[in-house]
Amino acid sequence: MQRFAGRVALITGASRGIGFAVAQRLVSEGASVVVTGRDEAALEAAVAELGEERASGVAGKADDTAHQAAAVVHAVERFGGLDHLVNNAGINPAYGPLAGIDLDAARKILEVNVIGALGWTRVAAATGRLKSVVNMASIAGTASSPGIAFYGVSKAALINLTEQLAEELAPAVRVNALAPAVIKSRFSKALYEGREEQAAAAYPLARLGVPEDVAGPAAFLLSEDAAWVTGQTLLVDGGAGARRSW
Repeated sequence: MQRFAGRVALITGASRGIGFAVAQRLVSEGASVVVTGRDEAALEAAVAELGEERASGVAGKADDTAHQAAAVVHAVERFGGLDHLVNNAGINPAYGPLAGIDLDAARKILEVNVIGALGWTRVAAATGRLKSVVNMASIAGTASSPGIAFYGVSKAALINLTEQLAEELAPAVRVNALAPAVIKSRFSKALYEGREEQAAAAYPLARLGVPEDVAGPAAFLLSEDAAWVTGQTLLVDGGAGARRSW
């Protein structure tokens, strides 16, 4: 399928992991992509693997408004416009109960995971060509999440932000979110390293997710196949939600 032929997408936090897998999927379906990330060397490697004729990288911090503006301008200048945005960049520098969280760390989590996503969406929508946005939330934002509690708070806020933006930007722009469970990547390694079999037992599909498991749903929500879908959050959780007791 070439659902994204002639389309341009910007994916934040895409030098590796889920963001990179989404970029790969979109390129495979015809898109040109701009990928962002903090590590310039990792970003250059990602672009080389994606193919420099169809991919370009802009290094910077996801919550830096100047970087957001520069990356969007780069997409327009390099590829002629911007049709799709994936707000994938996220951080979690704080573990443990909320009673002990460092408030500066909490503020930084919100700056990147929530306010950053809002900033990217605003500057992308201002180009006048944007068609769809996917925000990378988390299953942690749908229920209490011991150990990563404030990360869950930020992702719950991102889910609500998705709904608000879907209302405000309609009908020109569709805004949806994905809420993955544990995906095998460097970002989430602390949640399963040394105990992967035990961690996987929590999922009816009997394994942890991999970045490609998220890339497919992201491509669907960005594409015209989801033309009548907005304001939704899709769980990508290996069936974990089906086992939750309410």
